[in-house]
Parts: sequence; C-alpha cells; structure tokens
Amino acid sequence: MIEPCWPALTVVIPTFNERANVRPLVARLQAALDGIDWEAVFVDDDSPDGTAAEVTAVAAENHRIQLLHRKGQRGLAGACIQGILGSTAPVVAVIDADLQHDETRLRAMYEVLGSDPELDLVIGSRNVAGGSSAGGLSRVRQWGSERATALTLKLLRIRASDPMSGFFMVRRPAFNEVATGLQGQGFKLLADMLAAARGRWKVAEVPYDFRPRVAGESKMDGTVALEFLGLLITRLTSGLLPIRLVLFGFVGFTGIFVQLAVVRLAMAFPGLGFEPAQALGVLAAMTSNFALNNAITWRERRLRGRAFFRGLLSFYAVCSVGALINLGVASAVFRAVPEWALASVVGAIAGAIWNFWASLLVTWRAP
Repeated sequence: MIEPCWPALTVVIPTFNERANVRPLVARLQAALDGIDWEAVFVDDDSPDGTAAEVTAVAAENHRIQLLHRKGQRGLAGACIQGILGSTAPVVAVIDADLQHDETRLRAMYEVLGSDPELDLVIGSRNVAGGSSAGGLSRVRQWGSERATALTLKLLRIRASDPMSGFFMVRRPAFNEVATGLQGQGFKLLADMLAAARGRWKVAEVPYDFRPRVAGESKMDGTVALEFLGLLITRLTSGLLPIRLVLFGFVGFTGIFVQLAVVRLAMAFPGLGFEPAQALGVLAAMTSNFALNNAITWRERRLRGRAFFRGLLSFYAVCSVGALINLGVASAVFRAVPEWALASVVGAIAGAIWNFWASLLVTWRAP
C-alpha cells in the first residue's frame, strides 16, 4: 500500500526546449491523475526556447506545478535524479515532456504499485503484450532501440522487457538505495537503475503505446548513442570507469587516426622529415580531441567564442604535461620491467588519466 500524504505522487518531467508541450501535458496530467494527490516537477536544463518561463507561468495558475531550473548542467539522467531526490512523495514517476509517453497509464502504474507492497518499480513498457513503439519511432530508431535493448539485457543481465524506457514509477526508498551509484550523464536512467539494483528489486511492467512527438524536436543524436555505450562500459566495470572518462577515451582513440593521417600527408611534402611531420600530427590530434571533447564529453559545459580558443590553449598545455608524464612513467616501468609494450601502455594510461582530470579541472571546469 501507499500511505496517504501530500503529495502521494511526484511526476518528474525533464525538459529541454519543450515550451510548446508544457500546457498540453499539464492538462493531460490533470485529467489522468484526478483523485490522486500529485504534483509535477519540471526539471529544465536552461532551455533557450523559454520552457522555464512557461512552466513558471503555469505554476502561478496551478499549485501542483513546480520548476527546478538547472544552470550549467545538461542531461536527462541527471535532471531526473535531481527531480526525484528533490521530491517528498513516497512514489515518483518519470515521464517525457514530448507527449510520446501515455500519461493515462500513470494511474494503472500507481494502482499496480499500491496493490503490492513488495513492488519497487513499475515500468511503462512498449515490449509486453498490449504495448507498442510503432507509432513513435522511425524504422531506423526502432531498429536501434531493439539492438540497444538486446545488448542491455545480455550485458547487464537485467530482467525487464523494456530497460530503455523513459517512462517508469519507483518507490523513493528503493531509489534511495541506488541513487549514489547512478550516472548523472546520459539518457538511459532506467537501465542504470536496474543494473545498480542488481536484481534486488521486484519489478512489474504496464503496457503502453509510444506515440508520435507532438511539438519540438527529438534529442536523440550520435552523442546519446555514445553515452549509452559509455553507460554499458561503466556498469561492466562496476563504476570504475565513469561515462565521461569512457567518452574521453573514445575521443582519444579517434585522435590516433587523425595523427596518422596528418603524419602521412605531411611526409608527402619534399624535404619534410619525420620529426616535423610527427609534431604536426600530434598538434592536429590534440586540436581534434579538444573539438570533439568540447562537443561530446563536456557538451553541457561547451566552450564558445573566445572561451573556445582559451580552452584550446589550456588543452594544449594539459596534454603537453600529459605527454611528459607518459614518457616518464613509461621509462620508469621499462627500467623495472624491460618490456617495451607493457611500459608504453602503462605510460599511455598514466598520461590519459592526467589529461582527463586536468581537462576536467582546468579546461572544462564547472562554472
């Protein structure tokens, strides 16, 4: 059972550029949750389209509506975590603002959770009988969602039909058990929660039809896919490698190919020896790595204008120190264990770790 209190249910709604959907969603929640003591918390990542201002205007008319306005932060998972932790309700639901999730199923989810005190989580599922995603996903996104679901179930050993769902309801005590181990970066909070619970939770699934987006644009892009892969690696390493470090590693891997391409091109110029060509390759790789890290790894702190060029210079400095650390550590390991491959790898890891943390603290430091 769910003990009576105010609010009995908090609906957390992460938003970024969803101004046009705010009032329609609130009206739909009013109709769907009639008779339940509920509130809705919009967690907005400083949307440039005025989403926060629209929520503020609606909140002035409706006491059930609240706004959590985040500055200098970006990411669906982090927004949901902050919204859930800020709630005083014993039960919290998460639903997208784009109207693709069927808000009428919230009552059924709430009733299922209330009927069984042992239940920790109810998932709005597209993959059980009665559910579907055909209406809201293109063929490409449908294929990608199916592949991602299969990969998640296999690698993380999750027992749920739709771990990629962004539509779910959870008891606060259960969420509190896993909250400190969750990754704030990325889009797939439910998969992260299920992995962190390690099979301890009792889970139920309620079918729903995934609907077409009404207004605004989808936030799905290549970075979301990389963040998802990063989440899998983070969970497979028991949190040893956080998502941001994994993304930093992905970017660094691309730098290898940039360096090789530039060195090969430079070597084609008559009279230009290997050393100058190598220097140009290293400079090109550092520049490429900075641009990609700025766009992907630290996209919520993305540097623009003059800050971009100041950040580039600081990244050059950070990576130069990292190169010296790489060389020093590799030399020390080689003297102790004369295996060049081992020494080189250990040196590279040491340099990469320095580059990551120094970049975090210097180049993309939090505002």
